[in-house]
Amino acid sequence: MQTIYQFQTAQNIVAGPDSLQLLGEKLNLLGVEVTSALIITQPPMVDMGFVEQIVSQLSAKGISVDTNTNILPEPTLENIEQVFEATANKNYDVLIGIGGGSVLDTTKILSVLRTNDASVEQLLGTDLVPKPGVPTILIPTTSGTGAEVTPNAIVTLPDQELKIGIVSKYLLPTLVILDPVLTLKLPKPITAATGMDAFTHSIESFISTKANPISDMFALESIRLISSSIVEAYQNGESIEAREKMLVGSMYGGMALTSAGTAAVHALAYPLGGKYKIPHGVANSMLLPHVMKYNMDAITDRLALVAEPMGISVQGLSNSQLAEKVVEKIIEWTSVLEIPQDLKNYGVKEEELPEISVSASQVTRLLNNNPKKLSLADIEAIYRQLL
Repeated sequence: MQTIYQFQTAQNIVAGPDSLQLLGEKLNLLGVEVTSALIITQPPMVDMGFVEQIVSQLSAKGISVDTNTNILPEPTLENIEQVFEATANKNYDVLIGIGGGSVLDTTKILSVLRTNDASVEQLLGTDLVPKPGVPTILIPTTSGTGAEVTPNAIVTLPDQELKIGIVSKYLLPTLVILDPVLTLKLPKPITAATGMDAFTHSIESFISTKANPISDMFALESIRLISSSIVEAYQNGESIEAREKMLVGSMYGGMALTSAGTAAVHALAYPLGGKYKIPHGVANSMLLPHVMKYNMDAITDRLALVAEPMGISVQGLSNSQLAEKVVEKIIEWTSVLEIPQDLKNYGVKEEELPEISVSASQVTRLLNNNPKKLSLADIEAIYRQLL
């Protein structure tokens, strides 16, 4: 029997340097008359003047605009509900999220909270959102999550020390604006962590048990774009060419995971973020080479196909040699990008490994995509390599 696969993404995408300046004229793509808008963001976006660029365009069209900047870097269920309660007493025709993945995910969730009689907790899981939300415009300012084109949103549950996703077609935005100019001032650590997060999306989608011709196309092009620009973007943040490649590569990574899903790297990263507040991209970077080595005997031929898009010379090498070079390249990047590789730096203790291993084992939505099964002992062994 043939495998069935599917693909879905944002309705409209506008991309290129200074494309943010087209926001006002692209409102017609929303399919609704816009008289009021709510901008969801964080203080740095206000400080850098990005929010004012949006406000001025909307105000020129007679649209009333409110702004909420109370989104936490890793938004908790409580944080999202607080922002919803603070903004629920006014009707908005569109919600505009400008920022990193946390802001984009929160904007998507707030959209469906406004039209569905449900709490955030009731929506956790897959296909549990009953109705479409308010139209959304998502404007990423990092090149990492690809959240602007996925039907996913991640919520931190502090009580469970875990991150859980909401997955629904109703989270997909109406309009995405990809303006690399907004990423030129990204600090080096954020450039590194978010860039490696995007790369992880792509390579995990490519080795996922749900990989398919659609996801492969996006994953391989994402890998090519990111591999050719991540070091340059880190070392020369003002390079608009490198920043644009990273932004588009990140989007393609989001499209790949929408169809194929991520796997064990992300599953093991979630407890590290939920319990120890390790930034998601950093956790992925730490885990990626170790999970790839664990999977190696099941993914050698697939990893070999990744070598050329990564810029690795393939002439005269076997698939096994190429796969090893892919992992070596990833390790090299984490060094050049100065990404921490020791869990002890974040307060992780050896005696806590069994507990976080159990938490990771419960992320079955992602572990089921991994090409090899992981026992509790396997998960703990991978964590142990980072101590």
